Amino acid sequence: MAKIKKKEPSESAKYFRDNPEAREKKNAYNKEYHSSDERKKYRAFLNKVNRRMGTYGNGDGMDFDHSERKMIPASKNRAKK
Repeated sequence: MAKIKKKEPSESAKYFRDNPEAREKKNAYNKEYHSSDERKKYRAFLNKVNRRMGTYGNGDGMDFDHSERKMIPASKNRAKK
């Protein structure tokens, strides 16, 4: 049986592992940012599109791409940013 090689943590993962105060600060910012009304409406819109396309909750790993106006793999969509 082939041995699975462990993935090395990213530079930011190493930084936040070694600096718990920085991790707390980042998490506090993210909590505030993602709880804003604007972010909630944006997530609701994405869920609505996902449901309309018939891909909501089926685990296909597809995201809606606003520039191409179609569903694309989540990894490709996040790599474009």
